[in-house]
Amino acid sequence: MSDILIVDDERDIRELVADILQDEGYTTRLAGNSDDCMKEVQAEQPALMVLDIWLKDSDMDGIDILKTVKRDYPDVPIVIISGHGNIEIAVAAIKQGAYDFIEKPFNIDQLLVVIRRAMETSRLRRENSALRRKEDGPTEMVGSSSAIKVMKSNLDKVTKSNGRVMLTGPAGSGKDVAARYIHTNSNRANAPFITVSAASIEPERMEEVLFGRISEAKGVEMGLLEQADGGVLYFDEISDMPTVTQSKILRVLVDQKFQRVGGGDLVNVDIRVISSTNKDLEAEIEAGNFRQELYHRLNVVPIAVPSLEERREDIPEIAQFFIESFNKDQGLPLRALSDEAHALLQTMHWPGNVRQLKNVIERALILGKDSGPIEVNELPQQDEAAPDEGRVILSGSLATLPLREAREMFEREYLMTQINRFGGNISRTAHFVGMERSALHRKLKSLNVVTTAKAGGRVAHVDEVEQD
Repeated sequence: MSDILIVDDERDIRELVADILQDEGYTTRLAGNSDDCMKEVQAEQPALMVLDIWLKDSDMDGIDILKTVKRDYPDVPIVIISGHGNIEIAVAAIKQGAYDFIEKPFNIDQLLVVIRRAMETSRLRRENSALRRKEDGPTEMVGSSSAIKVMKSNLDKVTKSNGRVMLTGPAGSGKDVAARYIHTNSNRANAPFITVSAASIEPERMEEVLFGRISEAKGVEMGLLEQADGGVLYFDEISDMPTVTQSKILRVLVDQKFQRVGGGDLVNVDIRVISSTNKDLEAEIEAGNFRQELYHRLNVVPIAVPSLEERREDIPEIAQFFIESFNKDQGLPLRALSDEAHALLQTMHWPGNVRQLKNVIERALILGKDSGPIEVNELPQQDEAAPDEGRVILSGSLATLPLREAREMFEREYLMTQINRFGGNISRTAHFVGMERSALHRKLKSLNVVTTAKAGGRVAHVDEVEQD
């Protein structure tokens, strides 16, 4: 970024400065009065400004322009030049945020030194700001199941566009990872990725956090919208946003501009919006909790993120990914999962989805052995083991049934669990449970178990119509 705006009412001087800077490889824009200056700044934020204090035929002098630009664009360095300079003007300019003050007639070498330093300072400030703003997080979509392949295919289709994406799925399923995947593979990958966690922001502070504010005490405080300029703004669980704020966000989506709290000027932004929810937003609209217009603005491209139970065959791969990540980031032991541990993880109930699996793996690595495979006894047991080895505690409902009905219920639940574990693959299920494929098909039919397509894979369930 090397775009320099030169503002001086003397045409010869501004063109001379422009020629010198262009010879040094900078691009320049010129303005001869305050109106032209502000139009140029609002059209595109410059990397640096060279600004004369005294401007003929202008509504604003250099100090007024300095105040306005530093208020609205605090990261733009401004070098003040003036042929009427004195110590008071220099001090006033520096106090208002000028990078430096140079008196006319200026030495060209001196001007270039100041501009190079100002540009370098600006570059470092932008990089540091970007590092602070850009949230690091996993962007890799781990898994090879049909469900994850369908989702990745849909994500890849939207990465190169600016269309708004609505990610739906249960809590902990990885909607934030999907959002970062879009950002990382888009043409905005080097720009900020800013998350708005609506549930964690106090409703009364939501507008300040989003739009920023202006106060005499602190001047300009940038909000998340402004921090995301040029990049992606991710609304995590958008349904938790207050309804009053929803209407203002709707206006931002339409105009790509907003007002800071306490300010009167419009701030232009260029942002791509991705949102997520684990709720049925159409039901929330019916209940009066979510604005229908905002829903339609956000839900341009809906993409479903499958739950972990819809892609059980990915569990070993995801678990190994977490093991390697914890080893790299925290120095925890680099261990593998035993076959029995794989089987247990694939048959467990996962209400917390991928997030819950991550916690289970981390706990096993922290509390378990330093080497060797992770065994079943190092993982949480969802069905309590009985004191005598080889026995399990029967659930209350199963224990009250006659043997034939209990056996049928067990076989049904067992086989559905195994089918779901293997992503609906009957051949792999038959091999694991030790049955011929044809015999398994007959058994499933007798138990009224069928498989249907869901989230790109096949899921086993009871055929309620047949059972009735």
